[in-house]
Amino acid sequence: MATRSWRNEQTITLQAVEAAAAETGPVDESAPPSTRLREKRRRKDRRALILAKSAVCFLAIAAFLAAGGAWGAKAWYNSKFNQVAALDEESADIKDAPAQLGDENFLIVGSDTRAGQKREHGETGIGTESKIAGARSDTVMLAHIPADRARAVVVSFPRDLEVTRPKCAKWDAKTGEYSSEDVPEAKTVKLNTAYAVGGPRCVTKLIQQMTGLRMNHFVGLDFNGFRDMVNAVGGVDVKIDNPIVDRELGTIAAEAGTLRLDGKKALDFVRARKVAGDPTADYGRIKRQQQFIASLLGKTMSREVLLDATKLTGFVSAFTSATFGENIGVDEMLTLAQSMQDMNDDTIEFMTVPTSGYANERGNEVLLDFEGDQLFHALIENGPLPGSELEEAQKKPGDQDQAQPSAQPTG
Repeated sequence: MATRSWRNEQTITLQAVEAAAAETGPVDESAPPSTRLREKRRRKDRRALILAKSAVCFLAIAAFLAAGGAWGAKAWYNSKFNQVAALDEESADIKDAPAQLGDENFLIVGSDTRAGQKREHGETGIGTESKIAGARSDTVMLAHIPADRARAVVVSFPRDLEVTRPKCAKWDAKTGEYSSEDVPEAKTVKLNTAYAVGGPRCVTKLIQQMTGLRMNHFVGLDFNGFRDMVNAVGGVDVKIDNPIVDRELGTIAAEAGTLRLDGKKALDFVRARKVAGDPTADYGRIKRQQQFIASLLGKTMSREVLLDATKLTGFVSAFTSATFGENIGVDEMLTLAQSMQDMNDDTIEFMTVPTSGYANERGNEVLLDFEGDQLFHALIENGPLPGSELEEAQKKPGDQDQAQPSAQPTG
């Protein structure tokens, strides 16, 4: 088992190695050596490339060993995750289960609950248990990675999305346990009430009913965890088009451009809901949350972190301390991080479920059923996403007249 774990981590290390060694430039093995000098030069280039790879590989291995055997002690890190029952992979709500074999669906919920939090922090501005009772899911995202790993799609669900909440077992946010008491079904309520009354299981049940996708990973993160993760990797950079001034949190960014986020500023960045210029409170925040997660994953899987024992160990420790859920661990999180970090704008898509775009008389946003079904069907079948260039190219003549609005990218 230890050997297999090392090989898994070695694969990750070599990705950083190859990226670093690429700076030496490619060697054209097919070009015919027209002169002795050219052949000598080619052998020299090849030796330099091998030497560069070997040097970076040595540094990477040394970094892992210097981390105190962190990756060899993966079981120890896995034990730090707070396991909370959340999944139902045999649910009758799952559509076309055979088509989803091998797919990875991570249901990611950000909450300010104290469930899963293993140490106390100073004041962070997110409120305390005495001020905010229970738990709230202000962030709900579905990260879908199909079996072929050819793309990744991250779909956000507004917290104020109007849903029919299913009957769920009552959940205690303090203990992370479910009771034998059921909370009855409720219509025309906000999505974030599912987590408040029924915890992870209720959110999973609701999202599976809405999408038909099989959730096989549940990841819960408390907001304090963002602060420690960002600080562990030395901060992250995000690019913003406009200043960010929130009516409650104040000025987060005074001007457009690259914004360096430390732990405290990262919390404000993902929480801000009352920013001047946002189309709606939810949509502006969703875009910032997606942008932040992409930047954090990219920084985590960079050579700057992978080859720095202190940063790497600090991030893993912060992440495990702040995370709770089911079917999560070092391997699963690396699958998610690698799949997203290795992709570019053509293979990773950030979206928000298609809604009316404004609040109804109950203060809720309404899902557009037809467009939503199109999106979820495309994910299940690993087909072109609604509104994508590939989908447009595959349309038959005359389909344009019947086209419906599609989910809008938010990335």
